[in-house]
This record gives sequence, structure tokens and C-alpha cells, in this order.
Amino acid sequence: MRVLVVEDERLLADAIAEWLRDDAHAVDLAYDGAAALERVHVNDYDVVVLDRDLPLVHGDDVCRAMVRADASARVLMLTAAAEITDRVDGLGLGADDYLTKPFAFPELAARVLALGRRSRPAAPPTLRRAGIALDPARREVFRDGRYVPLAKKEFAVLAELLRAEGGVVSAERLLEKAWDEHTDPFTGAVRLTILKLRRKLADPPVIETVKGVGYRIP
Repeated sequence: MRVLVVEDERLLADAIAEWLRDDAHAVDLAYDGAAALERVHVNDYDVVVLDRDLPLVHGDDVCRAMVRADASARVLMLTAAAEITDRVDGLGLGADDYLTKPFAFPELAARVLALGRRSRPAAPPTLRRAGIALDPARREVFRDGRYVPLAKKEFAVLAELLRAEGGVVSAERLLEKAWDEHTDPFTGAVRLTILKLRRKLADPPVIETVKGVGYRIP
């Protein structure tokens, strides 16, 4: 998934991003509310991890702006305020979930994954197609019962192809969902990752190239 982490405590923001990247998400960072609004306007995120107390533009105002713009991204709001009224206020602004600091990274990652499922049509916990079974929570992939070890980007690309349920996914879409905003749009990373996936998934070939359009698992 594509995730935006908005947190003005840079060490915490970087730590959250690193944890989520270990779960094969593409993660962008913003350290203030103004930068968050710019990124939300430009990029299509599945989940925004949003600190409430932000400089320049308050997190509440970022959340309100996303609601007004009818943004599809789900919002996980972070705050040091643990009172019930604070949580109610945060959810009332349009946030989809609320997590108080300090928090455990595994819990944050689990909440991001759950929200990501809600940012698109509901999908089963395990994605299955053409003999492939992919479990996003466990980060495990099997092909006809055989375990397939995948690198983070390979896992992210395969998950996006499986979510398409036989539809064609463009290289641009794969680049957007599996890589962050600093990736060169003209890179051959998608093509190389597809080649590696085909090799690891082994015969019979399962990923089809639709010339000039993208890739699919029919």
C-alpha cells in the first residue's frame, strides 16, 4: 500500500516509516501539516498516519481538508491526548482510527493494514489466484503449496496484481503503490521486479504482460 506518515517529531516519523517499509508498504513522509496537504493533493494514498499536533497546519485542519476533498485515504490519527473526549473529537473530525502515544509499532502496523483494506473494495485476509496464496498480515506467499520467499517490493507488486482480480495493472500504478515519491518515474524497477517475481513463482508462468498496458494474473 501507499502510506503517508505525518509527524513533526522526525525520529519518530522516520521510525514509523521504517517499520511500515519492512511490511512492504511504500511510505512518504511529511513533517508538518502544510507539507501533508501538498502530498495528499498530488499522491493517491491508501492510509495517512496523521499526528494531531502539527506545526504550520494543525492535524485537525489537515483531516478536515481531506474530508472536504473527499479523499479516499483512510486516516489513522496519532496523539498524546488519551482522554475519551479527545478520541471522540478526533473521530468526529473524520479520522477512521485513533492511536494514543506512546504506542507499540506492531499495533500501529496492524491498524494501518486494517485501514488499508477499507480504502478499497473489501478483500479477503488471504489473496488467492492461479495457485498463489498471499497473506498480507503474515507477509507469506505460497504457490501450489510451496513457500515463495519474496523481497519487499516483489511482495508489494504481487499483492497489487492479486488485488486486481485478473484485471490489468499498469506499470505506473505498480510504481505508485510499491515505491515512494522519490523514485524516478522512468526507472525500470517495475519491469525488473516482474522478472524476479516470474522466476521465483516458477512454471507454469502466471504473470502475463499486456503489451503497452501493464501486467495481470489471469
